[in-house]
Amino acid sequence: MIDIVTGPVVAQGDDWVVVMAGPIGYRISVTRSVLQQMDPHDAVIYTHLIVREDLMALYGFVDEKERLLFQTLIGVSGVGPKLGLTILSTLSREHLQNAVVREEPTVLTRVPGIGKKTAEKIVFELKDKLQDSLGEAPILISDTDADVMAALTALGYSIIEAQSALQSIPRDAPDDVETRVVMALQYFAG
Repeated sequence: MIDIVTGPVVAQGDDWVVVMAGPIGYRISVTRSVLQQMDPHDAVIYTHLIVREDLMALYGFVDEKERLLFQTLIGVSGVGPKLGLTILSTLSREHLQNAVVREEPTVLTRVPGIGKKTAEKIVFELKDKLQDSLGEAPILISDTDADVMAALTALGYSIIEAQSALQSIPRDAPDDVETRVVMALQYFAG
């Protein structure tokens, strides 16, 4: 119904924005990636409208793939729109795909509001749906890089920050955890 909202951002919170589209200001609950990547003077937000008896809410995403992933997530029983948005704000698309493909529900338990049983249910129900809905095969990370990610998140970095640091490591870098953690930490220092 409301597919994309474009215009200047006139107000913003931790997980929402108000975008003026003509004479109407749309309040949209958004993922962290939208907040980080949008142009506040001319935002382009892909939306998903949810209409219920007592609620009409817009949820916003950085691109079509993120929106499709959200729609797939809220198809899992027990995952509502707020939890779906929290998952996408905590885990990147690639990290979520890796967790599902590798059947690692513990990655999902790092998301606020997700316990062990819910994480296991999400992994089980998404196993076959993710590739179908996104039309792409997940990019798996090595066990070493998974350990580096775990070390960085244990140090207090978010999963998205840890992934950015991991991506900054040169491809020809040694494949041991300690060296890669030091290199990843240099990303935050620089």
